[in-house]
Amino acid sequence: MPVASKKEDQSAAGSLIELVTIVAVALGLALGIQAFLVKPFRIPSESMVPTLEVRQRVLVDRLSQRFSDPDRGDVTVFKPPEGADDNACGVRKPAEMPCPRPTKGRSDTNFIKRVVGLPGERLKVVNNRVYINGRKQDEPFVKENTPCEQLCDMPREITIPKGHYFMMGDNRGESADSREWGPVPKKWLIGQAFVTYWPPKRIGTL
Repeated sequence: MPVASKKEDQSAAGSLIELVTIVAVALGLALGIQAFLVKPFRIPSESMVPTLEVRQRVLVDRLSQRFSDPDRGDVTVFKPPEGADDNACGVRKPAEMPCPRPTKGRSDTNFIKRVVGLPGERLKVVNNRVYINGRKQDEPFVKENTPCEQLCDMPREITIPKGHYFMMGDNRGESADSREWGPVPKKWLIGQAFVTYWPPKRIGTL
């Protein structure tokens, strides 16, 4: 019966160590990419219909918004202000005014909405449409013919604070957003959703 030589044993052990190292490095790179570059998210609600359906999945670029400012229209994942689940605004306000300031604390929940207002801009909502600095915005992504009531008619203008972004859902009758809990600081933004990959019939860019 042939017996492996010491040299062959060392070679086999070396190959095993090399394989384990390669697997560990690959796993580390994959986790690093997810943590710092791209991360998948699942859509939990109807707030972004028709752009994104419930349970649809998207990939989020976590890097680009760290080095540049978000653009109007970006679909973005972020941490909302503390109290967002209870529609808490950071200041007292009249019903016809969007919330001008968020609460100071940050929630641990992930939200996904669209950037509709940039720092320093004057914003109001009239008949379900955003007005920036007095000009009605072109918003082809908004879901039409949905009951909205008070949230879709906030004609009293606010000025978005420096370093903050006003976030709204495309399905404005079913979206809790900056209208109720205020603009979001840039440091609370996680990243821009750029691709939808599930279900297969919805694969595409955003």
